[in-house]
Amino acid sequence: MMSQTVTVTRDGAIAIVTIDNPPVNALGFNVRAPLMEALNAIAADRSIAGVVIACAGRTFVAGADITEFGKPLQSPELRDLIAVLEAIDRPTVAAIHGTALGGGLELALGCHFRIAVASARLGLPEVKLGLLPGAGGTIRLPRLVGASKALSMIVSGTPISAGDALATGLVDAVVDGDLTQGAIAFARQQAAEGGTYTAVRDRADRIAGVDIAAFDAEAAALARKARGLEAPVACAQSIRNGLTMDFDAALAAERALFKTLVSGEQSRAQRHLFFAEREAGKVAGVGKDVAPRPIARVGVVGAGTMGGGIAMALVAGGIPVTLVETSREALDRGLASIARNFDVSVSRGSLTPDARDARMAMISGTTDFGDLAESDLIIEAVFEDIDVKREVFSRLDDVAKPGAIMATNTSYLDVNAIASFTRRPSDVVGLHFFSPANVMKLLEIVRADRTAPDVIATALALARRIGKVPVVVGVCHGFVGNRMLQARGAESESLLLEGASPRDVDRAFAEFGWPMGPFEMTDLAGLDIGFRNRKARGQRAVIADTLCERGRLGQKTGKGFYRYEAGSRTPIEDPEVQTLIEDIARQRGITRRAIPASEIIERTLYPMINEGTKILGEGIAARASDIDIVWVNGYGFPIAKGGPMFYAEAVGYRAIAERLRHWHALTGRDVFKPSETIDALASGQSARSG
Repeated sequence: MMSQTVTVTRDGAIAIVTIDNPPVNALGFNVRAPLMEALNAIAADRSIAGVVIACAGRTFVAGADITEFGKPLQSPELRDLIAVLEAIDRPTVAAIHGTALGGGLELALGCHFRIAVASARLGLPEVKLGLLPGAGGTIRLPRLVGASKALSMIVSGTPISAGDALATGLVDAVVDGDLTQGAIAFARQQAAEGGTYTAVRDRADRIAGVDIAAFDAEAAALARKARGLEAPVACAQSIRNGLTMDFDAALAAERALFKTLVSGEQSRAQRHLFFAEREAGKVAGVGKDVAPRPIARVGVVGAGTMGGGIAMALVAGGIPVTLVETSREALDRGLASIARNFDVSVSRGSLTPDARDARMAMISGTTDFGDLAESDLIIEAVFEDIDVKREVFSRLDDVAKPGAIMATNTSYLDVNAIASFTRRPSDVVGLHFFSPANVMKLLEIVRADRTAPDVIATALALARRIGKVPVVVGVCHGFVGNRMLQARGAESESLLLEGASPRDVDRAFAEFGWPMGPFEMTDLAGLDIGFRNRKARGQRAVIADTLCERGRLGQKTGKGFYRYEAGSRTPIEDPEVQTLIEDIARQRGITRRAIPASEIIERTLYPMINEGTKILGEGIAARASDIDIVWVNGYGFPIAKGGPMFYAEAVGYRAIAERLRHWHALTGRDVFKPSETIDALASGQSARSG
């Protein structure tokens, strides 16, 4: 049997079914239909003694075709394929290389056996799309790996290695050499032994006698970490069904849960983010023909919190780093901080001692700028002051080799101005990492007026290499994220003066789905960051700046908008802050009142969305979805709401514009004045029209 996507060949009595649907062999209808035909033919052919399911290209089936989600599904469905595969009364073997993810792993679970190469990874990541495995994954996986391991894999969505899969029983063998030949030999051996081949659905020994109370406790702990997301809870429930129900009843319940999730707002939001992340990599003028420059070594100027975090991120991606400081004392302090951070990772089990030592060995510390001469990329991570940046880039211009990229980690400053400090502005780009840089996923790549296309291509490739989510943005004060953050915070002090407490505001944000509110976040980051930025711009925030002047800089000093017990990060309301707020309100003649959560959200998020539409209109961001990627990955915007612009679409731009006009008429403040772009969107016009 032959088709473009599925072929069947023979090696003696062993049939080899090969799926070839590049790039990731997704199980779209174009694969399912010929695969069903092939499996039915094999089931009827008694000359076949065993079956191997393999894939061409760089991977096993890496999932379903998610463009089909939410649409009427064409028959045969994956569940139909698995049912036919499971009923074949001769040994069936899935030969796994690359990744077996989602529907790909579910297909493999329909086989009697699974073998893999050592580099393979296996998982059910549907939860990251706001879904659960919809073709039996939550019911079959526990039958191989046990309830607890299945719960961990499915609720986290994190793939496991072939070695882990072998240890837990998910795969039956890890092979060296040619995978397909190894699978054929494995199938032939199983057939020769003449035994019976038990389908996964009929294996119950790993789930017999499971302690349901212990399972429920583990599931509840995971649900608490889910922060209001529906899919992790549904995944746990479906696994539980498989432990307590008849197999077919549990399978039907899994499908019902899947249908509920796939039609819900949360999954739509998460699927939007999935596609948005891929769209963000498409940059005008940087096609596939633009090759990135090779990056073998990176220099980082500044060994403070940000510079150290960047260095850690780079060596985690296998890139050696030359770390530069102005004094030996500052350098030693920075290296010691990096070592402590790696030690914490070791203590948590996320890093082995050998890996820690290897990463530390990849960081060379120096106080000599000349040691940057061999770096292919140099990232400046020094104090956020334009004169300091001028000095650094002037020095880099003298020591960097021809073709080296010079990047600034500035959060706000003009990258065009910074590029002008060099004789080669085409080699200058903004690489705005988010703190802590070794943890946060977002990387804003700031494209200056004269940045070369291959510099952007290199920045995108680097981001992927070190596990970051890149978004290319244009030059303006604060770029996308911090510019919108400033708009979000414009009403923060007014809300406090008019009657809300810091806790009221933070609670409204938590109820909306944020991991923490703006005042908790400010305390965590440090009030002095905003204080310095406002002073540089001749601005003042009377409450926050007074707190700074009183030495209340946040968690670092034990007091900010909240107070903190020694060694604790738990915010405690402080009467001193409330007294300060009430005194300033009284001095300004403001009558305080209770402010509902709905008003807090409107007066913070709607100006932020309004600023996002300005950013679109100005071309600072190429797409609304790019803004969503920035805010979800850099600022903790709730994943379940898909980012600020996706959320705005759900609420309706017309409704948001009307509320902005309401608040503008009431307060007269410019932050509420609807942009031309939001008015155009409210009228159904494109984001770039008008």
